[in-house]
Amino acid sequence: MPPSSALPAPTNHRRFFWGWLSYAFASEVFAVCSLTLFLPICLEQFARDNGYLLPDKRTPCSEAIPMAVDAGSEPGPEARCVVKIGWLWVDSASFSLYVYSASVAIQALTVISMGGVADHPPHRKLVLLGFAALGSFSATLFLPLSSTSPLWAASALLAIFANVSFGASIVALNAYLPSLARSAPEVVAAKMEAEHLGSESHNQADGATVGAEEAKEAVEKYHNLLSRTTSRISSQGIAIGYAAGIALLLLALVPVTLLHGSTFSLRLAIGMSGIWWAVFTLPSWLWLPGGRNVAGKEDSDGVQEEEQGLLADADSISEATATPESERDWTVWAEIVKSWRRLGEMLHPTEIRKLRNTFWFLTAWFLLSDGFTTITSTAILFAKTTLHMPATSLVLIGAITPLSGIIGSLAWPRLQRKLGWSNLRALVALVLVAAVIPLYGCLGFLPWLKGAKFGGLTTKGEMWALAVYFGSVYGAFQSYARSVFAELIPPGEEARWYGLYSITDKSSSFFGPLVVGLIADATGNIRFAFFFLFFMLLVPVPILLGAVDVERGREDAARYSEAKDGSGASSR
Repeated sequence: MPPSSALPAPTNHRRFFWGWLSYAFASEVFAVCSLTLFLPICLEQFARDNGYLLPDKRTPCSEAIPMAVDAGSEPGPEARCVVKIGWLWVDSASFSLYVYSASVAIQALTVISMGGVADHPPHRKLVLLGFAALGSFSATLFLPLSSTSPLWAASALLAIFANVSFGASIVALNAYLPSLARSAPEVVAAKMEAEHLGSESHNQADGATVGAEEAKEAVEKYHNLLSRTTSRISSQGIAIGYAAGIALLLLALVPVTLLHGSTFSLRLAIGMSGIWWAVFTLPSWLWLPGGRNVAGKEDSDGVQEEEQGLLADADSISEATATPESERDWTVWAEIVKSWRRLGEMLHPTEIRKLRNTFWFLTAWFLLSDGFTTITSTAILFAKTTLHMPATSLVLIGAITPLSGIIGSLAWPRLQRKLGWSNLRALVALVLVAAVIPLYGCLGFLPWLKGAKFGGLTTKGEMWALAVYFGSVYGAFQSYARSVFAELIPPGEEARWYGLYSITDKSSSFFGPLVVGLIADATGNIRFAFFFLFFMLLVPVPILLGAVDVERGREDAARYSEAKDGSGASSR
């Protein structure tokens, strides 16, 4: 057994851990409050305040369809509201979806460009903090922007900047997750024990088998512990982020209620999320490791060398030992160019064959992320435009969903341990459970449910129940998807591969809202989108069950990393 002095200092790991959690606490507020709730509503309201009713396109929507001010209000008359963007007339709900589609398309391009920069130790932290600053500032600027201003369309640009920044910063945050899990003292101890026993077994005389079984068991123990630690930390990040989102939602409920869900109250809520994002990013600036600078000296926080040693103990960032000459040759622009070149190399058929399990998972993730993320925005717009739920009810639903997400993200790991499931099997179970939601919405087309008091998501009460149901699944889904992927990526290239993970996510998230927007424009009924969402959730299940082998994928990733750096030494 290795001496305890060889393990990373608990204080260092704890500072790393809390720095990582603090950014989840800061940034997830924007995702929970603004991205999935207030931004879709606010953008739709901006369009409505400047739109006109069909078919004459002369009657202002704000005059003909006043917003309901409480849960008991009767909805206004059924009519479609359209707004003129350039030379096109688009549905007010579609405007919000199109803006989101544009933002995730730009986000994908941004993530590709900055993936290599985030993999460079001296700049990973700068990438995270830089995008956090841009995103929080963009969200805060919703405060002074009025929907009656001639510049109201700038709301689309602010939403794009904020969403792009959020996604890019999360790539950098996710890149810390594998090294954070590997740097946990118990994981490092298990790894060193496995290496110690493996070395003793290797040095045995030819034909000797003493210690071979113990070494094999130690390796398996290390992988299982690393997998559980990764999912645990990921779940804790999701839970604390949701807790922060709930706190701000309840705080925002006060002005939204007092101002009867006015456009200003929605802008205020988005601005509050931007301020929260900025303020609570400060602990991450203090505690997250930032990598060794060019001169190899400590940075201004005074703990850089100590943190760099922690990461080196975990074998998580191979570039940390770069020579001064290579550091001087490194530039951001050159790394951006390399990032696009590397993306082409990563997607080359030869590379895909080497990491086939990783790419099969990304194929499934492409569809799954689209289904889950589009459900959130579609459900909010469906509740507002079809069920005519007031803003106060939508805020409460927005609080119930992440609250259920906290419970789900903490309860599912316990259920997993009790049933003995792998991370992948738990993920498949969550997908099947979630697929019930759009299927239930499709039932609303059944003729005998029209005019009924319950069934097929035709009443407001069902929306409350589904918010609890979806929240308990979505939080755990995010955690397990991130954890499974962490086991399939080559060590030392975390940001680059989490960048591809995010690109896959955002590529589909661009497609999903676009399709839903087109469906809403073409049919005038956003309920038709539930068929599309059900398909997007169901198709990936056979891929996960039949094509993804996590254990083989983990071995392939380790060999890929060894072959690439030419060291011949496995980090596992």
